[in-house]
Amino acid sequence: MVPERFAPVLSEVDDVAALFRAAGKRLYLVGGTVRDLLGGLDFDGLDYDATTDARPDEIKKIIAPWADAVWTQGEKFGTIGARKGTRVYEITTHRAEAYHPDTRKPDVEFADAIETDLSRRDFTINSMALEVTADSPTLVDPFGGAADLMTRVLRTPLDPDISFSDDPLRMMRAARFVARFQMTPVPELVAAVHRMKDRLEIVSAERIRDELNKLIVVDAPSTGLWFLVETGLADLVLPELPAMRLEHDPIHRHKDVLTHTLAVVENVRPDAHPDFDFRKTRLAALFHDVGKPKTRGYLQGKGTTFHMHDVVGAKMTRKRLAALRFPNEDIDDVTELVRLHLRFHTYQMGWTDSAVRRYVNDAGPLLDELNVLTRCDCTTRNEKKALHLAQRMDELESRIASLAAQEELKAIRPEMDGVAVMQHLGLSPSRAVGDALDFLLEIRLDEGLVGDAEIRRRLDEWWARRATSTEG
Repeated sequence: MVPERFAPVLSEVDDVAALFRAAGKRLYLVGGTVRDLLGGLDFDGLDYDATTDARPDEIKKIIAPWADAVWTQGEKFGTIGARKGTRVYEITTHRAEAYHPDTRKPDVEFADAIETDLSRRDFTINSMALEVTADSPTLVDPFGGAADLMTRVLRTPLDPDISFSDDPLRMMRAARFVARFQMTPVPELVAAVHRMKDRLEIVSAERIRDELNKLIVVDAPSTGLWFLVETGLADLVLPELPAMRLEHDPIHRHKDVLTHTLAVVENVRPDAHPDFDFRKTRLAALFHDVGKPKTRGYLQGKGTTFHMHDVVGAKMTRKRLAALRFPNEDIDDVTELVRLHLRFHTYQMGWTDSAVRRYVNDAGPLLDELNVLTRCDCTTRNEKKALHLAQRMDELESRIASLAAQEELKAIRPEMDGVAVMQHLGLSPSRAVGDALDFLLEIRLDEGLVGDAEIRRRLDEWWARRATSTEG
């Protein structure tokens, strides 16, 4: 008996199912759609992936008269795409693929039996299908995926060596399912990952990046990240993580920097701020302490340690994200958050107007993300320390709001622009103009707006001192 929550989905596929039934072909909903509905998740936004015993040319003939649009880019792999209204369907001929040991590219072979198709999928919880062309919707579950979903056990439908040899990325995907569904992988799966982790080297950096992005945004990713570390997969894709394990942090007195890091990642919640980039902030949380193992010798003082930690950590973050082929915008933003994540702690004398301006100016467009990361970086069990940090952040955000009402904080610029400086001093474009703007920006950050006459007077004094210094 199909659960009642399947009804809205079944009603949406009634028309396409009728087309295949009339053509004497079988059609099955498959994969994540079936898994998530059986697991009780909301069906909104689910992909409607389907598989059929019809061959690609037959699929086209069946759906073309009905669909608003049909596309065939995946036809050589058996997949035909269609759109009806706003709903998109991807319908794939049953496959029985054979993979070469040195590549991820399969020899595509089509199959007639749904069980053959399901056997080549990654995990049993994704190896279920729901036939929608039968007299009544029928669940096809030859590998016990429904039971594994209910008991939260992660297994592969075939021997894990075969599954991971077919597509090594499935080893990383296991981490995502462990985290998303809080599943326990069976021992033979874990053992296979230990044996076969080096095979991940044939997987493109882009696919690994996409899988990491999917893992980092699940509700509680730490169990998946631990899976990567404990199986050795992180040594290949995120070597900075195992380097933090059992690393002692003498400043914040964390006994294990990795444990702290994963706690910070989970502290970053989607509703932490009404307007911030959740994924980027979580990535920044993942990398925020990668510099600590490299800077543990720099203990001359907190300021020096913070600076070295920020600089080294930012360089390491940029290198890793570039290796994983993240877009330049992601690399720049996440690296900048790592570089700035301790900036809050360098202001120990209270939030003067000057301190607020400098903090906002440093953060630039990443202010909301930086504030969220700073709050989430507190994992102490000392309630007094945690309360003190929260109060300081509250004070900072209140001061930012108050000052922003008076000044354009998020667009702090010198009180004179480059053209005005050149006209006032009689200069042409040169390095001297840039030095003058730097001087004027310092005044703006320290004092705010001082007025046109006063800023020109100070510029004249600075220019006179500079000329005297240059002559000397």
